[in-house]
Amino acid sequence: MLIFDAHLDLSMNALEWNRDLRWEVNEIRNSEAGMSDKPDRSKGTVSFESMRRGNIGICVATQIGRYVKKGSTLPGWNSPEQAWAQTQGQLAWYKAMEQDGQLTQITNANELRNHLTEWESNPNCPIGYILSLEGADSLVTPEHLDVAYAYGLRAIGPAHYGPGTYAQGTDATGGLGVKGKDLMKRIESLGIILDATHLCDDSFWEAMDIYNGAVWASHNNCRSIVNHNRQFSDEQMNELISRGAVIGAAFDAWMLAENWIRGESTPKSKNVYLGTVVDHIDHVCQLAGNSEHAAIGTDLDGAFGIEQSPGDLDTIEDLQKLIPILEDRGYSREDIDNIMHKNWLRFLEKAWS
Repeated sequence: MLIFDAHLDLSMNALEWNRDLRWEVNEIRNSEAGMSDKPDRSKGTVSFESMRRGNIGICVATQIGRYVKKGSTLPGWNSPEQAWAQTQGQLAWYKAMEQDGQLTQITNANELRNHLTEWESNPNCPIGYILSLEGADSLVTPEHLDVAYAYGLRAIGPAHYGPGTYAQGTDATGGLGVKGKDLMKRIESLGIILDATHLCDDSFWEAMDIYNGAVWASHNNCRSIVNHNRQFSDEQMNELISRGAVIGAAFDAWMLAENWIRGESTPKSKNVYLGTVVDHIDHVCQLAGNSEHAAIGTDLDGAFGIEQSPGDLDTIEDLQKLIPILEDRGYSREDIDNIMHKNWLRFLEKAWS
């Protein structure tokens, strides 16, 4: 079955982890043997070939460059200009992968339809990607968003972790402020999709009050199952559903198990498997009363690997294992099609109409 993964940090892995995603996953892992600069060395799960084998023919791929102010304990760049430059390097990598025939950028409904037709007839064709910006701090000014739209940016999450320039993110509190409200207006006027993922509760509700455009949550789980501010409450989920949003289930194990301790907990010890992800998918479906708002946005290799992924997932191609799990839960073929790809596709067709 065709799979649409709505959140992969491909360029981050290429430029910050120095992973050549044209290699096989095992080749990448072997090349990192003995390295300890990142907690997930030798444990990656994503490569272009593993995506092709898993029929993951389309994804939302990110740019990310956090700006951190003096005294912050979060990793990031010391000026927004440096963060912007990082995202431009990531853009250059995406363009290089297009030139190499690995990727093809999708920016409108016609390109989306054409890619799906080509992928169906030629599984060796480039993987389709929609460009998203995770955290808006790299936008030196709101006008930089116009530049980003011109090079193909089609979705944006205003915040990531901690306090931000335009919104407050995970583990932070507070609203959008003047800059954030201005950015929201510009996002809406350009027709860019608002990614509500990572918005803290205050910023989330303020954004919902003033933003009237297309909104999704590319990689977000359910607070009612795992209680953390990174997840959305049922009230937030219902707000998104009422707006026609699609919510992608994330695969990071700390979002799937209570009291996860990084570096100590394991998927096995916390009983985290692909079925655990389905628990969150199912909860969204129960809230909606249908299967039209739940999907996947794995975040695989988003600064974690198999040490912090579902225990029955070795590479991204194992996403196909979700299908029999959903069948066992009583989901029809139509429901599974919705969850695995159709919900994202319908959302984009409407947003880009």
